Amino acid sequence: MNEQKLIDTAKTLVASDKGLLAMDESSPTCNKRFAKLGIPQTEECRRAYRELLITTPGLGEFISGVILYDETIRQQKKDGTPFVQVITEAGIIPGIKVDSGAKDMAGHSGETITEGPAIINLENYDEFMGLAEAECSSMKAMRCCQLSNTK
Repeated sequence: MNEQKLIDTAKTLVASDKGLLAMDESSPTCNKRFAKLGIPQTEECRRAYRELLITTPGLGEFISGVILYDETIRQQKKDGTPFVQVITEAGIIPGIKVDSGAKDMAGHSGETITEGPAIINLENYDEFMGLAEAECSSMKAMRCCQLSNTK
């Protein structure tokens, strides 16, 4: 991603008092939440739950970016419309979770660290991430945004 596109993406993500929606729960984490509520822990139930979130009327008025999980970025609405299409049509920038979750940090009791981008399992990464590399570049994006605001 070139620096100007990164700056533009960062500005869009932080503009207009909008927030980010973290829909990047892994399947096991989502299943744990469903189990507590007596909801079947299936891909279809996770898909239906996520569809409910992304089809919330007016979502784009309040959300500038959404972080998706590997399973989620590949999912579609019941009518076959890809989630990424629904999200972008709402004026929201999609991104993907690029870590495998918090792990114990060696040598630092009680501290955790995330493992990074090597875990992304997208056959068509460029197809999805041509839209945005929001989370994997979040620190750099925020820094670029700060730099552009000081110019």
